[in-house]
Amino acid sequence: MPFVLRDFLMDFAAGAAGGTACVYCGQPLDTVKVKLQTFPTMYSGTADCIRQTLKNEGAAGLYKGSAPALLCNVSENCVLFVALGAMKKVVGNLAATDPEKLTDFQNACAGSLASIFSTLVVCPTELIKCRMQALTELKASGKLTGEAITGPASVARIMMKEGGLPSFFKGLTSTWAREMPGYFAFFYGYEFTRGMLTPEGKSKDDLGMLGTAFAGGTAGLFLWTLIFPVDVVKTRIQVLAAAGKQEGFIRTLQLILRAEGVGALYSGLMPCVMRTYPANGALFVAYEYTRKFLKSYDTEKEQF
Repeated sequence: MPFVLRDFLMDFAAGAAGGTACVYCGQPLDTVKVKLQTFPTMYSGTADCIRQTLKNEGAAGLYKGSAPALLCNVSENCVLFVALGAMKKVVGNLAATDPEKLTDFQNACAGSLASIFSTLVVCPTELIKCRMQALTELKASGKLTGEAITGPASVARIMMKEGGLPSFFKGLTSTWAREMPGYFAFFYGYEFTRGMLTPEGKSKDDLGMLGTAFAGGTAGLFLWTLIFPVDVVKTRIQVLAAAGKQEGFIRTLQLILRAEGVGALYSGLMPCVMRTYPANGALFVAYEYTRKFLKSYDTEKEQF
């Protein structure tokens, strides 16, 4: 198998495994995050949001949007990690170094560049996911009426009917504004933590499952503490666009600050931080170990 194709397939498969693990470990708290970001005045906090969701919608309410979330995360991580492999080569060529031996900063730069491509997949799928997650609140606030929404397909159908293809890219600019610095912090946090946890005389690849999970969770912590205010604005734009024309990024930010204050930009941060260690820990464990398995399988095939 050609070297480039082999790397592509390995990164694609490992990214898909990581995305799947991330969704099933983090979906309930991601739903709570979206609800608090979009309708902060409806709940007194994380615990109240969970309690009311369980009371009104049952446990299934915490998994609303799982199908688009799975599509979003699997497609995002497939594109992200394939692009990451390519961007590592670009950064390696620019820095005249081996792509497998980049510094933490260089790895972070490669991650930031890779997010340019993954955002094009993230934006439409995440938009549908956010609207599914906030469906109950949209109806309760009177912001959503008309055609019944029964699932992701009906959300997509209504969006296509009302705004055409551009409606699937509402919030694209704010998603780029979130993803590029966010993934710089994400991959820097991951590589830095892996380096700190690696015993002297060993390589980062020798780090065990628990260390990899902790490094992945810390990567998520780096990402979300940096970009959370941008994510709040992006979520408002995407969810409230279901009720009609929504303002752009700067105008939405101004409206939030004027009406609700700076604190509203951090509404939903707690469930997001709580979610990052199980979700992103699972992501990197699944990614790294899938990649290791595929590499060892490929090596064994070459020996025969």
